[in-house]
Amino acid sequence: MATAETDVRKPDHGAQRKHFIFTDEHHQLRESIGSFVTRELAPHAAEWEETTFPDWVFRRLGELGFLGLTFPEEYGGQGGDYYCSIVLAEEMTRCNSGGVAMGVAVHTDMATPPILAFGTEEQKQRYLVPSIRGEKISCLGITEPDAGSDVAGIKTRAVRDGDDWVINGSKTYITNGHRADYIVLVAKT
Repeated sequence: MATAETDVRKPDHGAQRKHFIFTDEHHQLRESIGSFVTRELAPHAAEWEETTFPDWVFRRLGELGFLGLTFPEEYGGQGGDYYCSIVLAEEMTRCNSGGVAMGVAVHTDMATPPILAFGTEEQKQRYLVPSIRGEKISCLGITEPDAGSDVAGIKTRAVRDGDDWVINGSKTYITNGHRADYIVLVAKT
């Protein structure tokens, strides 16, 4: 008979600590994020799963430097490797709110990286820098009613009209969409 100590369904949040890819710095980061999540986020998880989580979560994560773990220091990031993102994602599960963990992951690993990779310097200063500080919240528009998240099947179009772009199409299921200051939109040109 399984007990609480041996029940395989009980999550072992310490299991990922044993992996060889993580350095001492990753372990220190894990402890820092885990402590914050346990202390400041987890106590609110049940309430937030029934409603929504507040924007101060992003501001606080930004203050602590957790929103820019893998971004260059010149934009306010920490200059860490990709494993820092893995540590953040793993530790965010400690808050026991899928909405919070996913909202943060979309912000840090889906919506802001294209700005770093493809954005102009002006766009990086206008969107990326305040996003790393938690002052702006991002979302990513990919999913469409007829295509799901299959980017090959999207129908949303972006057409150049002088100095502007005209967007035609529709998106659905946009994580952070209700709170975002801007959207990184996927469209065909």
